[in-house]
Amino acid sequence: MLQQVMTSPGVIEFREIPIPTLGDNDVLIKIMKIGVCGSDIHVYHGKHPFTSYPVTQGHEVSGEIAALGAKVDSFKAGQKVTIQPQVVCGKCYPCTHGKYNLCEELKVMGFQTTGVASHFFAVDASKVTLLPDAMSFDEGAMIEPLAVAVHAVKQAGDVNGLNIIVLGAGPIGNLVAQTAKGFGAKSVMITDISDYRLQKAAECGIDYCINTKEADLGDEILKAFGPDKADIIYDCAGNNITMGQAIKYARKGSTIILVAVFAGMATVDLAVANDHELDIKSTMMYRNEDYIDAIRLTDEEKVHLAPLVSKHFAFKDYLDAYKYIDANQETTMKVIINVQE
Repeated sequence: MLQQVMTSPGVIEFREIPIPTLGDNDVLIKIMKIGVCGSDIHVYHGKHPFTSYPVTQGHEVSGEIAALGAKVDSFKAGQKVTIQPQVVCGKCYPCTHGKYNLCEELKVMGFQTTGVASHFFAVDASKVTLLPDAMSFDEGAMIEPLAVAVHAVKQAGDVNGLNIIVLGAGPIGNLVAQTAKGFGAKSVMITDISDYRLQKAAECGIDYCINTKEADLGDEILKAFGPDKADIIYDCAGNNITMGQAIKYARKGSTIILVAVFAGMATVDLAVANDHELDIKSTMMYRNEDYIDAIRLTDEEKVHLAPLVSKHFAFKDYLDAYKYIDANQETTMKVIINVQE
């Protein structure tokens, strides 16, 4: 079988290796689709701080069970599945207190350990999650980023009946906005400076889609939500401008949740945050319950994933996918690799 290997920034090779042999508790998965995310792009550019080379990438994935280890009786061959890519120690304080997404020794497939970018991938059965038969492999490969959004939305507690603002309408921002509506938010506003991304958000049913290059955010918040403004603001862009907007326009005593990863050190007005007693929280990846909710929201058509797929590339054209994303940043949401093509 073929395995993708990024040997150095911007350089991808394909190696012929044997199909993995299974341990007793392993599942062999025929990899069908892989989604490309922003962190993969950081690796491509040599700017991911926690990844060394060579590395086999791939962590947003869908596939089909090809074979089972001797002790695996919870699955059967032919089932459609995805993989949860976290590798955790199971012994540290977060792991033993239900927060293994914060494992002190956390590794993620495709970054600190081998990713799924190969024709077949063997993984412990505990990391395999069943997908509905009717779900497409494209959608299955997007359950991982949707689980990020689900976990982020849950950081605010129950959002049912609340007014929400999402800053940044890229893939994660779009999914956070859709998830908030899926969990019963009263109204959701999303902002960006890209008309294309805002158009996609509108296609997905977001109530207010605001281009902050063309409209004053403070005015738009008052128009949409009145003087009480929003209950929660999610920053899915992760820069000084958007976090500055969040602090400036948040209702006193309300909540800001940082979803995006800042590229550098932040410079924000903490004096206002302190004066307004803002609750500033953050979020990291997901846990199993977030995958289950992500699958349910998709299956119930409360979240729409298909509109976010921008383009497909064959497995051997992996490098072309990165080049395409670089050349079309403003009009690209989610690129999918067809592994078996």
